[in-house]
Amino acid sequence: MDRGGQSGSGRAVQSSRCERDEAQRLTNQDPVAARSEFLFRLFAFYLRLSIRRRFRAIRISGFDAETLPRDRPLIIYGNHPSWWDPALYLLLADLQFRGRPGFGPMEEDALERYGFFRKLGIFGIDKHSAAGARRFLSVAKQVLGNTGGPGGRMMLWVTAEGDFTDPRVRPVRLRPGIAHLAALQPDALLVPLAVEYVFWNESRPELLLRLGTPLAADRSVRTAEWTSRLERGLTETMDQLALDSQARNPARFTRLLFGGAGVGGPYDAWRRLRARLSGQRITTAHGEEA
Repeated sequence: MDRGGQSGSGRAVQSSRCERDEAQRLTNQDPVAARSEFLFRLFAFYLRLSIRRRFRAIRISGFDAETLPRDRPLIIYGNHPSWWDPALYLLLADLQFRGRPGFGPMEEDALERYGFFRKLGIFGIDKHSAAGARRFLSVAKQVLGNTGGPGGRMMLWVTAEGDFTDPRVRPVRLRPGIAHLAALQPDALLVPLAVEYVFWNESRPELLLRLGTPLAADRSVRTAEWTSRLERGLTETMDQLALDSQARNPARFTRLLFGGAGVGGPYDAWRRLRARLSGQRITTAHGEEA
């Protein structure tokens, strides 16, 4: 047996494996290189099915996303009421901003457990350290300066409150990093996004959204002033969404996705049984919208 040849072959295999691991590590550090449009679209399709099963509908009001200029990068910054928010951002990117590659931060520890999310444009940060803040701003600068895709310049999604916060809490307070974004890319637009998950007249909740008036980035404005402007913009957007939500009127919104109807449980079970016995057709929608 040629032990020297076997040893040399083993070293070559190990060296090749190390090179692949290093290449993968570098790709993971570069969210633009790591993102896969195919896997993003596939995951967005899965999210459509998942949200249809769990929500009555996704509805949006406010500023028309179609009017946002495609030759300018976007920063969508929103409140953070629920565990669903990151998944919602991914789906909204597909429903309203298709063709614009989107990116967003996630806690590094969580991303280690869900590494697949890197293929969707998610990058890891440590939000409790200075190094994490530098990493966030570095990736944001890379994303916002990129030429983008067929649907327009790239976009950044940020749950700007940082931690889960009830949408009724006032004053609205944003993490400091968001204000620095306004000085990173002078042609960027910062768009406030308000989110609420509410029950109206059905057994499944409504997922309500509102886009606020975009703010144009401006390097001449101080960080403290930017923080004030961004908080004010998001507060106004959240307040208006709250009024729309309280009205329980679907006509105030554009419906992006429709799920199941009916009050559910024993109520609809009895109605279905009675309709079947009488040969009648049942409508499970409890309100005006069928």
